Amino acid sequence: MWRRLRSALHRLRRSPAALLAGGGRPPAATAMERAVVRCVPSEPKLSLRFVLPDGSARHMQRDQAEPLGRALARIATNAAKGHAKAAKKSKKARAEGGPAGEAAAAAAPAVRLFSRDGEAVAEEVPNAAAWQDGAVLQIGEAQYRVERNPPALTELRLPRSLLAGFPVCPKVSVEFAAPQHCLFRWYREQRPAAGGEAAGGDGPAWVEAAGAERVFTPSNALVGLRLKLRCTPGDGAQRYGPPREVESSGPVEAGPGACTFDSRHLYTKKVCSEGSIRAVSYNILADTYAQTEFSRTVLYPYCAPYALEVDYRQNLLKKELAGYSADLICLQEVDKSVFVDSLAPALDAFGLEGLFKIKEKQHEGLATFYRRDKFSLLSQHDIAFSEVLLSDPLHKELCDKLAKYPLVQEKVLQRSSVLQVSVLQSATDPSRKICVANTHLYWHPKGGNIRLIQIAVALSHIKHVACSLYPSIPVIFCGDFNSIPSSGTYSFISSGGIAEDHEDWISNGEEERCNMTLSHPFKLLSACGEPAYTNYVGGFHGCLDYIFIDKNALEVEQVIPLPSHEEVTTHQALPSVSHPSDHIALVCDLKWK
Repeated sequence: MWRRLRSALHRLRRSPAALLAGGGRPPAATAMERAVVRCVPSEPKLSLRFVLPDGSARHMQRDQAEPLGRALARIATNAAKGHAKAAKKSKKARAEGGPAGEAAAAAAPAVRLFSRDGEAVAEEVPNAAAWQDGAVLQIGEAQYRVERNPPALTELRLPRSLLAGFPVCPKVSVEFAAPQHCLFRWYREQRPAAGGEAAGGDGPAWVEAAGAERVFTPSNALVGLRLKLRCTPGDGAQRYGPPREVESSGPVEAGPGACTFDSRHLYTKKVCSEGSIRAVSYNILADTYAQTEFSRTVLYPYCAPYALEVDYRQNLLKKELAGYSADLICLQEVDKSVFVDSLAPALDAFGLEGLFKIKEKQHEGLATFYRRDKFSLLSQHDIAFSEVLLSDPLHKELCDKLAKYPLVQEKVLQRSSVLQVSVLQSATDPSRKICVANTHLYWHPKGGNIRLIQIAVALSHIKHVACSLYPSIPVIFCGDFNSIPSSGTYSFISSGGIAEDHEDWISNGEEERCNMTLSHPFKLLSACGEPAYTNYVGGFHGCLDYIFIDKNALEVEQVIPLPSHEEVTTHQALPSVSHPSDHIALVCDLKWK
């Protein structure tokens, strides 16, 4: 069968009538169908999608190295089969009878591929090279414009919770496209008429909203209405793929009113100037901790249950972070799903690129975001403290010291704490590089000795990156250090050393005494000083979070004021309906010296 069809195809290609019709070139056509080719170098096969003249859709997978002629022969076979099936359904065909194979062979169309300039592509050319963007596939009289790797949407999703006055940031995943080149159209549900039915009949009627940007902020007028987004994928060459639509699962709801960060945004309306860096450090309270029964009944009993839900908190968090117009954002307690599905897409829309480092045991971790038009990423040097302490020769001396205290050593090695280190380069001045570190140290109130070991590992690793790999680049070290200003950890970071008789070495009693002298070479300063608190919950308030900067290379331009005590305690403590975390973000503007 295949040989007979191949022979018929060959005869038709060489027939004088076929050649005279176009002189070896495709005849002019007023409109063309699409033949979509997906060809990725890392994959062995390419895919080809088109609709045959009989209306049947075809999706073919062919080896990239296969000669074009074999792919064209298969297309001819498919076209002939489609024609034969159509003929069988015809009363005339049934009356005439005749072998099905002969009918298929007789119906086999001429199939050729022409390059963009109109020349026939030779049959021996490999598929990967033959199917180029703008080529023309001819199947009999039908013509198809080849679209190679056109922009395509792989995922389009709206958040589950929509609040009036808070930005709606869709998750947009694309292939052969970029979200910044996609086209967006927002629609709102039409309000039901007086009788209670929508004006459009069975389904909801949609009215275009005043929004053609990637991020849409619904007004109070849209409370009670659902939203719809139509997205057309595009690339930098102004090619556009087929659009997709997505509707919100629920209506826009009323927002909480004034939030703790509203007054802070008055200081951060614009991105700071070229020579300055706005940095943010923020423990955002992982959903994996906020949604436990212990959290609802013991830690945060004062917080309305709906305000602890991740979808609600993400609305507040995205508005808060976007409003800081930051260049660097270091976050702690970031759920992996929150990073992938919420924060990374949202902050990408505001010009920030995100990096994530997970704590393997907890399903949450650290995230660092940097402004794309100010920085590019040179390298990442993330570590887990317990792993490198045992495996990296850099920490052998500390590891040997720790081995003398097996109880402490065991506790240190049980912890899953991590350090995220990113080396960034200025987009406008390549000579300016910066080492951005982000961490979240052990939480227990009596774990001062554990934190001292963790921070010693962190500073040794940062020294390796900022002094050995990239000599003399400045450091910004952000995080939730779980250490108040009077602690050994804060003293060690700020002063450059810790004595073996410091009280934190016996923070958990004599049994876990762990005495050693430690030092580091950096001159680090807490850019936001020592606020009264950065963590405010029912049973505790204190300063645990810091942005440490290299005071030899950087200086503080301004510190964005923290919310007032009245704002923080409006709903007793944090988190609340107007604040998404139990911590408060630190925000400051830095400049190069």
